[in-house]
Amino acid sequence: MDSFKEHLISKNQSVRETLIHLDKLASDAILFVVDDRNTLLGSLTDGDLRRGFIRGLGFENPITDFIQPNPKFIFDKEFNQERLKEFKDNLIKIIPILNKENQIVDVLNFRFRSTLLPLDAVLMAGGEGKRLRPLTETIPKPLLKVGEKPIIEYNIDRLANVGIENVYLSINYLGEQLEAYFGDGSSKNIKVNYLREEKPLGTIGSVLLVEEFEHEDVLVMNSDLLTNIDFADFYKSFKDSGADMAVAATSYHVDVPYAVLETDENQNVKTLKEKPRYTYFSNAGIYIIKKKLLSMIPKGEFYDITDLMEKVIEMDHKLITYPINGYWLDIGKHEDFKKAQEDIKHIKF
Repeated sequence: MDSFKEHLISKNQSVRETLIHLDKLASDAILFVVDDRNTLLGSLTDGDLRRGFIRGLGFENPITDFIQPNPKFIFDKEFNQERLKEFKDNLIKIIPILNKENQIVDVLNFRFRSTLLPLDAVLMAGGEGKRLRPLTETIPKPLLKVGEKPIIEYNIDRLANVGIENVYLSINYLGEQLEAYFGDGSSKNIKVNYLREEKPLGTIGSVLLVEEFEHEDVLVMNSDLLTNIDFADFYKSFKDSGADMAVAATSYHVDVPYAVLETDENQNVKTLKEKPRYTYFSNAGIYIIKKKLLSMIPKGEFYDITDLMEKVIEMDHKLITYPINGYWLDIGKHEDFKKAQEDIKHIKF
């Protein structure tokens, strides 16, 4: 989590030391000059040094003589998606993230994180995967490899890419293997915590094992999905709609091989459709939920996400669907696992 510090340099460093530091950063060559409290003083690039030399500055000058004093920045936990998009559109590649005291607490590098979504994430990873036996007799289903890495790792990598730093794994069956694989999440530059059920709590009940979520909205998803859903667009749709809960949906088509007669209540034929196709939207196992709704879940009881959805509708809260326009596959059976091995060769994740 401290990798951002490679972009920080003390105002007391020499010009020569600064050049060496910039050279090591290669294509990410920008430094943020700070005081001894990590307060942002300005930014510095090779170009800033070059322009300083042209103005007559030399190696003996302090680096504060070369800096850009008003670099772009964002405040921690106040991520404006439109502003981040504006930075990207203006080809600003690396931005410091500040706390209220103007101290740098992180750096956003768009090469590694496409945006910063103010979400906590819970991945359900406790199932036994019985339909995939014998593959799951010694390995939990989320750790089964598709291509070069486990199913769940595709999801965690994509969550990290959109700036979701707090990830909770709800584990049970062979859960110690997941703990050993991801550890505290530092290898992914995120924080991974583990929720272990003492008894089955359904597909949403274990969320209450989290003492306190950092953000106001929580993303919950099944860990055995292979998908390239656009998390940023999903979140934007959720916020723009003013919804209390959103469920991602995948389309399911039914082709009727006969002509279909549509009638009124008196069996009078009103329309005739020749071999129609009907499209339905099915629950894709990915949700965004306002934190306040979690109080509707009974603590310590078996409770499914569909129970919560029904409660949300009953209480007249706003529930929306979000159609997944990209790839989605629920790896539940051997034929799904085989399909995933072929699809991964062609789908961009």
